[in-house]
Amino acid sequence: MRIRLLAVGTKMPAWVTSGYQEYAKRLSQDFQLELVELAVGHRGKGADMARAIRSEGDAMLAAIPKGDKVIALCVDGKNWSTERLAQQAEEWRMDGHNLTLLVGGPDGLDPRCVAVADQRWSLSALTLPHPLVRIVLAEQLYRAWTLLQGHPYHK
Repeated sequence: MRIRLLAVGTKMPAWVTSGYQEYAKRLSQDFQLELVELAVGHRGKGADMARAIRSEGDAMLAAIPKGDKVIALCVDGKNWSTERLAQQAEEWRMDGHNLTLLVGGPDGLDPRCVAVADQRWSLSALTLPHPLVRIVLAEQLYRAWTLLQGHPYHK
């Protein structure tokens, strides 16, 4: 199963890139994680925030491969334990579809992206900075994969 992470934001600090890559590289070919970075909509003095979010949404919707199961990461999504995430990951893998995870920018996901999602997932009730979400997401997917493999990482 290929897991594509569509994330708004480019030019991440080195610690974000390093943290994400550390966990992504640990995953096997049958649970491959791929990051696709999308440009942040124009923000600044006098910027139209709705237009910026819509621009990010346009890019995100265009980048979703046909046939993928789509999961929107948003605060109103389901909050899973790591064990439940491992069960969910196995269900996704058995489903036979690749997966696309949607992570919005500084102001969240375009509502159209949430609307096309097959599921909504919340990493936390806390508001997390979107760069940090990449690392937490990669680590939790790695942890779920190790649970499925019977690897002792989770203990």
